[in-house]
Amino acid sequence: TLKTRDETRTLDQLRADIALDLLLGGTGGTSERTEVFLYLDLDTYLGLNNDPAELAGHGHLPATLARHIATGPNTVLRRIITDPLSGQVLDLGRERYRPTAGLGEFVRVRDRECRRPGCHRVAQACDLDHSLPWQHGGHTNADDLVALCRRDHRLKDEPGWTYQLESDGTLTITTPTGQTYDSTPPPLHQPRPRSIEEEPPPF
Repeated sequence: TLKTRDETRTLDQLRADIALDLLLGGTGGTSERTEVFLYLDLDTYLGLNNDPAELAGHGHLPATLARHIATGPNTVLRRIITDPLSGQVLDLGRERYRPTAGLGEFVRVRDRECRRPGCHRVAQACDLDHSLPWQHGGHTNADDLVALCRRDHRLKDEPGWTYQLESDGTLTITTPTGQTYDSTPPPLHQPRPRSIEEEPPPF
């Protein structure tokens, strides 16, 4: 019926569009929420540059189309902080409880083993847990996540235990009796003295 003289879409394209319209409730039924992931940097979103964005499962989109999608009336924006050197995700804010694979890998490489002092279970076999519980305001980022074996993860959730993670990776554990223990991830290598050539200029 839709394949009129002025219609430029092929029959297969029309069938696909009709199927999509039916799936999304286009016939007047209950509409469904659709979730797509559009990756664009802040400068592109603000119109300061025209770098292409990426639509997950599709590929690159022109900046103008990405901005049109990002400013839609039902669009939900999520701030994601990335490492400027590697591009890996560092912070998913409060919208996501579970870390991405890249963030989980970063925390496990940093911690190397369970963070409770005296426990040497390798981090790859540990859970990733929020030092400040997510339900109490914790964030899904490298400054809040630690590797804990399953036993110590369960112990952390017992009443009276508190965990505080500093930006340098030092974890302070306070027991129900008030005793504190510090845990710092071991360095991957010994600190190397900087040569004169590596010293930054004085200005």
